[in-house]
Amino acid sequence: MERATVRTFTIGDEVFSENSPEFRALLPRAHEERLRPMCMCRQPAVAMYIARMDDQYLVKRMPLSGREHDPACPSYEPPYELSGLGPLIGSAIQIDASGKADLKLDFSLTKRGPRAAAGTAAEQSEPAIRSEPRKLSLKAMLHYLWEAGELTEWRSVWAGRRGWGRVRTSLINAASQMTARGGPLSDMLYVPEVYQADDKDGIAARRATALKPVQAAGSGPRKLMMIVAEVKEFSPAREGQRIVAEVKEFSPAREGQRIVVRHMPFPLMIEDGAWRRLAARYETELELWRSSEAFHLVVIATFGISTSGIASAEEVALMVVNEHWLPFEDINELRLLEKLSHLKRKSVKGLRFNLPRDAPIVSVTLPEQKPAPVAMFIVPASAGDEYEHELADMIETRPEITPWIWRVSDGEIPRIP
Repeated sequence: MERATVRTFTIGDEVFSENSPEFRALLPRAHEERLRPMCMCRQPAVAMYIARMDDQYLVKRMPLSGREHDPACPSYEPPYELSGLGPLIGSAIQIDASGKADLKLDFSLTKRGPRAAAGTAAEQSEPAIRSEPRKLSLKAMLHYLWEAGELTEWRSVWAGRRGWGRVRTSLINAASQMTARGGPLSDMLYVPEVYQADDKDGIAARRATALKPVQAAGSGPRKLMMIVAEVKEFSPAREGQRIVAEVKEFSPAREGQRIVVRHMPFPLMIEDGAWRRLAARYETELELWRSSEAFHLVVIATFGISTSGIASAEEVALMVVNEHWLPFEDINELRLLEKLSHLKRKSVKGLRFNLPRDAPIVSVTLPEQKPAPVAMFIVPASAGDEYEHELADMIETRPEITPWIWRVSDGEIPRIP
C-alpha cells in the first residue's frame, strides 16, 4: 500500500515539510495571525488555512479548492460535478475575494408573526429544487458543512478517533470559512459543546453568549439560528413519539413534541403536525437509523427563543450516518462503505445536496487510486433508461476519472479496485 504524499508548504518566504518540527512549532502563531499556508503540490501554489482542533493545529483546504491540488496531494478533492454539489457552484455557493464561500440560503433565519408550522418551508422548497438549484435547502446546508468539514473523508487509521467532539470542531472550522446574508456563518450556527463536568460553568457561559442573538426582546421580527446535533435514541411514549437524542430526546409535550438536545439544558419545541410531516419525509433515514445502534442520526434545524425562554424549531432536516459519521442513503451504500472502511487509502463519500433521490450521483470516490482516481456509482434496481442516460453523461464529462459501477440488479458488489 502506498503511503500518502507528505505535503510541502510555504508560509511567507519560508518552505516547510508538513512533518517538520519547525512547521508544527510555527502553526499556533500562524493561526493567531491568520497567515495562509500555500500548498506546493502545484504551481501556482494553492492557498489553505489553519484550523484548531482540540489542542492540534491542522492545515485545511479552502472551500471548493480541492481540485486545484494535484491528484496525488492529500488535499485533492474529487470533481464536484459528480455529486449534488455541482449544480450549486456559482449560484448557491460563490467564492468571494478572500477565498471564503458565500452562501445563498433557501430557508429563513428570521421569524415574523405567529409561528408557522415547523418544517413547512422545507417541505415546500425541496420539490422545486430540481429545476431551480440556486439556493441551499436546509438539508443541503448540512451536506455542505459535512463536506467542507472533510467529514465525508475516511481512512482506516482514523477508526475510533472521530466522535462528536471531533465532528463539532470540524463543523465549526468549516463554518468559519463561510458567509451568508452579509455575515459570518459562524454567527448563525450553534453546535452543542460536549458536556464536561469540570467545565460546566464555562460551557454554560459560552452557550449563553452564542444563543443571546436569538432570544426575543419584544415584538417584531425575531432572529433565528441553525443548530446541528445528533439524535441518540427513538422510542414510543404513551402520548406520542419520543426521540431521546443529541437531539437527545423527542418527547410529547402538552401541544406538540419536544426535541431534547444533548448538552443543552432546554428542549426545542416542535408542533405535532410538523413532527408528522418530518417523520414522513425522512421515513427512510429513520428506518435505517433504527436498524443498528452503531448508526447516528444528525439533525439540523432553525430555531429561536421566545420572550418566555421557550426555544422553538421552525424547520428541521435529518441525515443518517454510520459509526464513522459517514452519511449513507440506503443499505447498498452502507455495504460499500463497510467494504471500503478497512482501506488505508482515502475514500470520499458523495452527497446529494439538493438533488432528488432519483438522480444519479457518485457514491464514493477513491482519489488516491492509481493510475487514476476512481468514481464509484451504485445503480439501484429500480433505475430506468433515463437514469442510465444521465449516468453515462455524467461519466463522459470526467474522462480523467475511472468509473466503477455496481448495478444492484446484477447481484453482489463487484471487486473493489
